[in-house]
Amino acid sequence: MSEDIIKQKVQRWIVTFGVLILCGKFLAFYLTNSVGILTDAMESIVNVAAGFISLYSLRWAAKPKDKDHPFGHGKMELISASIEGLLISIAGGLIVYEGFLRLFEPATIEKLDVGIIVVAVAGAMNYIMGWYSIRIGKRHRSIALVAGGKHLQSDTYSTIGLVIGLLLLYYTKIAWIDSALALIFGSIIIITGLGILYKTITNLLDKADDELLHDMAQCMEEHRQKDWIDVHNTKIIKYGSYLYIDCDLTLPWYYNVVESHDACCSLRSTLVSRFSERIQVSIHSDPCNKQHCEHCTIDSCATRQSPFVSLENFNLSRIIESDEERNED
Repeated sequence: MSEDIIKQKVQRWIVTFGVLILCGKFLAFYLTNSVGILTDAMESIVNVAAGFISLYSLRWAAKPKDKDHPFGHGKMELISASIEGLLISIAGGLIVYEGFLRLFEPATIEKLDVGIIVVAVAGAMNYIMGWYSIRIGKRHRSIALVAGGKHLQSDTYSTIGLVIGLLLLYYTKIAWIDSALALIFGSIIIITGLGILYKTITNLLDKADDELLHDMAQCMEEHRQKDWIDVHNTKIIKYGSYLYIDCDLTLPWYYNVVESHDACCSLRSTLVSRFSERIQVSIHSDPCNKQHCEHCTIDSCATRQSPFVSLENFNLSRIIESDEERNED
């Protein structure tokens, strides 16, 4: 089963359970008239809407690249996650507004014990779905699944606090606790939405992913070949679960075209083994010069200018350096 099919299957299950949870929460609100439970129910509306958007985006992102989209359609996942973050923030704002109004006009709360049970069960289901979504999303590098999973888990954390607050309300009968819960957890929901928005916007702007670059440097270091003298000018762009990698590979100056090509193919194969087939690698080969001799381990080189001193490891800071920063042409 392909990665795209797996991601869509996971998202369909999330949407299905989301609809069931939504119905349960609104039933609990209808029975209790608690604005605290309403906060949970309103966020479930966002969960379901965002779930359908994510499912559509995953189908769109799975389309192969074409003439009009030479880098594929993977950015659609980021757009869907941005919409989800925006919806979450709006829902949080509405919840805070409703909670503020109820501070001055408290509503009569009924059947709170039933509402607490429904909310607790829904929270547990959200956590399980969120954990599974994040797990599959990280495995297949899907920001849509990861964002959706984190949203579901943040909903669970707020549900735990909500249940505690509802228990206090149940035993103390203090009416303003219900409104206070709406204000607190509505604010948490807003912060969650803004966090998702920030993450997706930085990815849409192709902000450097230091974690991914570090992973790439570690991979190259673990499988380093003797003629990989240096790697620099490295850039990675993410399009959904696809990666586009561009870097410069320094090779012995006396290599012919075929030898340089083979060395570049070896590096590409190494990266594919770590990041799967869903990457496109562009490697520019550079000839070494005398300043590389001290860090080159090729013993058979007949034109060495200075003896070997130490090997310079591939790490994040080295592989992203440009020619200008190194004063190399």
